[in-house]
Amino acid sequence: MSPQLILIAGPYRSGTQGDPERIALNLKRLEQSALQVYRRGHMPMIGEWVALPLAAVAGSQALDDAISEAFLYPVAARLIEQCDAVLRIEGESTGADNDVRLARQLGKPVHWSVDDIPAAHGPSS
Repeated sequence: MSPQLILIAGPYRSGTQGDPERIALNLKRLEQSALQVYRRGHMPMIGEWVALPLAAVAGSQALDDAISEAFLYPVAARLIEQCDAVLRIEGESTGADNDVRLARQLGKPVHWSVDDIPAAHGPSS
């Protein structure tokens, strides 16, 4: 298998009640999964890696303000269109569930475990 671009979908704000420490823990979980995907020879992507800097440059002052909201879910949707697959990690998340639904509509594979993702073979793996 050639290296793929794989979106990591899971809780970011869900279940945090806006607590920055809990949000940071959720991001860390997403990033730990991204590292595992990378080690399998693929390129991981997390929507917040793109959405948060874009929202900040656009003038967002808080994670839940209108500017931030205009980027978080739309960025994920655009990324899914570019990705080869989605890895859905554990945890309740309406956004991640929407990511899975969109990936399936686009005919893209959804993995529920890093172990389900075949290792990549090729010059960049």
